[in-house]
Amino acid sequence: MTQQFRFFTAVMVSLCAAIGFARAESITVTHWGATFYGAPYAIAMEKGWFKTPKFDVTGIITSTGGGTSVRNTLASDTPIGEVALPAAIEAIRSGMKLKIIYSGVGTVAEQVWATRPGQPFKSIKDLKGKKVGYTRPASVSNMVLLMAFEDAGMKPADVELVSVGGTGALLAAVLQGSIDAGIIAEPLWTREKDKLQAVFWVKDVMSPLMTQTVGITTEEYMAKRPDALQAVVDGRRKGVQFIYQNPAAAAEIVAKLHKWDLEVTKTVFAQLVRYRYWDEGGLNLNGMNAMLRGLRIVGQLQGEIDWSQLIDERFLPAELRLKK
Repeated sequence: MTQQFRFFTAVMVSLCAAIGFARAESITVTHWGATFYGAPYAIAMEKGWFKTPKFDVTGIITSTGGGTSVRNTLASDTPIGEVALPAAIEAIRSGMKLKIIYSGVGTVAEQVWATRPGQPFKSIKDLKGKKVGYTRPASVSNMVLLMAFEDAGMKPADVELVSVGGTGALLAAVLQGSIDAGIIAEPLWTREKDKLQAVFWVKDVMSPLMTQTVGITTEEYMAKRPDALQAVVDGRRKGVQFIYQNPAAAAEIVAKLHKWDLEVTKTVFAQLVRYRYWDEGGLNLNGMNAMLRGLRIVGQLQGEIDWSQLIDERFLPAELRLKK
């Protein structure tokens, strides 16, 4: 019976492919359901923009970020993922046959370091001699904080840097007073801002142009399933365009999917739209090089990066490709 069932299943799969039924697939998106990186994918799935006669994205594999997202991508039958740029760089430089194929989020304008109301910290320079929190060593928040200090003419030794962990732990540490200021990520900032006081926004002390996430795939999959990759790149781009054209409607879709508070989600979306948070896919070398600066500051990179060896733009429309 088992052998007959397997034979029947194989026949049905072949038949579905032959007559053009889309195959349901899952791709990887870092911090899915916890941050806003994945919003364009949520929109595209809801609208059916990933679906082709032979392919469809019906599920998202999440992770806590970093190398985990890359490993999840590689372990999937559909090795397409949006991951942190540093994780992609590290994986490719370690010998993995991967390529960066589009940009996901290209700004850190949304990042804010905050304290408790009534504290005498009104600017980044007011933090001299104070305890300042970030998530984890070599994280984007660690990089951005050190870059902001550098651009403000400060040194890391001017403050006591504290690695706190996750975003919830940072909020608790600020409210409890165990640190003087810490990065407060969305949606926590919007949800809790009545209990907080902004010390500085990254966009006000340094250029916020910095590529946070990128899309990756394997060289083998590019040769094997270019149709699937094109569907993801095109569908995600439509999702980004929809967000910018209809932020309130987009917020409703994402809030319903993740069971988030609708009004908080709408407020966050309105702010992220102002910052042009999501890229349509085009790679920005200035933003990617800003991430390299961050990696060097935290001691994770030495030497230069030849981007031409890491990226492949064949799935991007001509107007989004880097000018040669």
